[in-house]
Amino acid sequence: MVSTERAVVLAGGLGKRMRRESQGIELGLERERLAARGLKVLMPLAGRPFLDYVLDSLLRAGLHRVCLVVAPEAELIGERARYVAKAAGAEVRCAVQGEARGTADAVLAAQDFVGDDCFLLCNGDNLYPDEAVSGLARKEGDECWLAAFDRDGLVRGGNIAAERVKDFAVVSASPDGRLLGIVEKPADPERHVRQGRLWVGMNLYRFTPAILDSCRAIRPHPQRGELELTAAVGHLLQAGSTPFRALFCEGGVLDLTSRADVSSAERMLSGRRLCF
Repeated sequence: MVSTERAVVLAGGLGKRMRRESQGIELGLERERLAARGLKVLMPLAGRPFLDYVLDSLLRAGLHRVCLVVAPEAELIGERARYVAKAAGAEVRCAVQGEARGTADAVLAAQDFVGDDCFLLCNGDNLYPDEAVSGLARKEGDECWLAAFDRDGLVRGGNIAAERVKDFAVVSASPDGRLLGIVEKPADPERHVRQGRLWVGMNLYRFTPAILDSCRAIRPHPQRGELELTAAVGHLLQAGSTPFRALFCEGGVLDLTSRADVSSAERMLSGRRLCF
């Protein structure tokens, strides 16, 4: 059986919404400095960089080989990676995405790290429930998996408001968990409600190396101009050669997209102990 031992963290986003001063929310000197440089994953929350909480979640799930996909000139993230690697006794390295061309392109930046192995993929500005991360990390075999989050659970257990669901991908899956499709930023999320529930994708996956070929095969989105991971997932589904399933999750996700997320995320992280 093929187990999951590696993780790829997308940590190179430009953080445009975090840098918008027009929101009228002051972050403080250090956070402002990091936001201005597109390094929001290093923002200190409850005494630790947000990235530390993300890495802690992966390490607790047994994923001790981690690759952070970063933008050029992100030396501070590299320094933090080296610190965590030493403190936790893990492999934490960086791969540079030369240009911000989308999430599928970011996955390809880590292809040398991935090699022929299965891997977990997540966002660097999201902290997922431990049961979702560990649930995917325990999967074996040649199946791909997506963590599908219940919209109401996201609102109850995280800091994501219901009206923000349109900013994320909506998941379509059969009752037995077979992934049928995924729609990025749907104009009308309600049309995807099934049996009273709306399932949301938050970029938490367990992939086989087959996703790399799909990331290479897709074209940029006609409006957004990016190579989107959801398009690569759709390509892989259409090919039909790799089983793809959904892991249904009830818990909430902490999101660090905008300035408005900072105070709520910090409040929910207060008192959380890390393994390093």
